[in-house]
Amino acid sequence: MPSAVPAATPRSWLIWLTAAGVYLLAVFHRTSFGVAGLEAVDRFGLGAAALGTFTVLQVGVYAAMQIPTGLLVDRFGSRRVLTTALLFLGLGQVLLAVATSYPLGLLARGVLGFGDALTFVSVLRLIAAHFPGKQYALVTSFTTALGYVGNFAATVPLTLLLAGPGWTSTFLVAGIVTAAFAVVVTLRVRNTPEGVPEVRSSAASPRAVGRQVAAAWRIPGTRLGFWVHFSTMFAPNVLALLWGVPFLVQGQGLPVATAGALLTVFVFGSMLGGPVVGALIGRRPSLRMPLVGGYLLGAAVVWAVLLGWPGGAVPIGVLVPCFAFLSLGGPASMIGFALARDYNPLHRVGTATGVVNVGGFVATTLTALAIGVLLEVAGGSFRIALLAVVALLLLGGFRMLVWWRRTRAALFAAQARGEEIPVQVRRRPWDARERQVSAA
Repeated sequence: MPSAVPAATPRSWLIWLTAAGVYLLAVFHRTSFGVAGLEAVDRFGLGAAALGTFTVLQVGVYAAMQIPTGLLVDRFGSRRVLTTALLFLGLGQVLLAVATSYPLGLLARGVLGFGDALTFVSVLRLIAAHFPGKQYALVTSFTTALGYVGNFAATVPLTLLLAGPGWTSTFLVAGIVTAAFAVVVTLRVRNTPEGVPEVRSSAASPRAVGRQVAAAWRIPGTRLGFWVHFSTMFAPNVLALLWGVPFLVQGQGLPVATAGALLTVFVFGSMLGGPVVGALIGRRPSLRMPLVGGYLLGAAVVWAVLLGWPGGAVPIGVLVPCFAFLSLGGPASMIGFALARDYNPLHRVGTATGVVNVGGFVATTLTALAIGVLLEVAGGSFRIALLAVVALLLLGGFRMLVWWRRTRAALFAAQARGEEIPVQVRRRPWDARERQVSAA
């Protein structure tokens, strides 16, 4: 279990706000291709498949870097990793600004994805160090809400900039400003509260690194967090980053402008839902898994409506509440990070958080690729292609249920040994057979 953290101070909030600003910039850069896609088609001479590669590459790099990022944060501290992230984000956007060929454009997005991958885990590690456990979920939700401000900035404002100053000037200035913010991070961010000694992981050799990751992965709460993140955030992510507009335009017959407006439902739904979920589970941690379970059941109903609507064309009056509900997957996925924080010592929280964060982005990458393949096979039928979302939802929900029971079993064992546990649990009938924690 993590070490006790003193009460947050105004300095803690200033440090968090600076670090959250890095995350805001990262989300802006990550989602900027959502409105720059048509410009990229003309600039690089791309087809639909090649355009989709930009998103798949970036998300794939992000997912692959999550565990290494957690190790780096535990080893070197959040301030250094966030500074490095800003430099890579800035470099990636500058490269994109001057790129005129497809290979250089891909390299630029790969570099940007690398910088993006370093941000969120670093911010969560700072929150774990500067805020007590009861505030962790709430401050994390504020962080994601700020991230959606970056997402919003990458929609209408970025569209106006691309239509005005143009591609090169817009992305060049964005890259330079981002890299310059590294100076602010270096001056303001501190890895631990004043007077609290910094405890870092000593994992340096490949063997020690492997032990660090294995130790985090062996914790049932970490594994539960992984599957919570896997199950909840991938569907809204896939729609917002890549397949939302094609589904609405080609599958539903809506104008492009209307489709873009509908996608803002994901932005505002997550922005408003995050603090609500964070405050709720901060006060009552026992509600974490019921909220996740309720979201997954609701998501199954939503997808049944979207894919089973008679005639195929879903009315806007139905699409809006469906998208609004799906947007809550982002806030619900934050519960996975709270689990990582609760069940790991502080010096390993970064690694555990990285493990959890892999879940949703692996699911996003798999689903984005599967939808593309199924569209090719099914002749452009989104009803068939989006069944990939349902399949991943069922897989993630089943594995989450398995590790929820095993985490409860670990808590019962800890209670029997007289240990302090983060959430009090009472044995239920379904716990009767779960006497020991399986490592399967």
